[in-house]
Amino acid sequence: MSNLENLYQDIILEHNNRPRNRRALASATHRAKGYNPACGDEVEVYLSVKAERIEDACFQGQGCAISQASASLLTEAVVGLSLSEAKALQLSVQEMLHDPNWKPRTYRLAELSALSGVRRFPARYRCALLAWDALALALSDAQR
Repeated sequence: MSNLENLYQDIILEHNNRPRNRRALASATHRAKGYNPACGDEVEVYLSVKAERIEDACFQGQGCAISQASASLLTEAVVGLSLSEAKALQLSVQEMLHDPNWKPRTYRLAELSALSGVRRFPARYRCALLAWDALALALSDAQR
């Protein structure tokens, strides 16, 4: 295993063992659930948005290390972003998981690159994307 792969594995394990922002947010202005029926992973993403900017993000859920680490990484990455920036980030993560030639283009994606290792395990793709799909739903008008 390369040093980069080791680093990525360490990031996933760290976020799974010590998830950031795992809590409910009673004052959430946006929220949505994601569920993977293939494995039973569940994630609910909560956002507090003021003046079109994400002031707080958190999640609750249960599932495999990848789904929980991905949700933890998401909550750290989106705080401070505008809604359009958060949507662009969500699309970038999707692209990263699909494109084997993907390279991070911004500093915000650097730690999120840890999820790119999932490309080698197609059965785990949904695990990594679950929280990001919930984010997309939370950002949609239907969830406000």
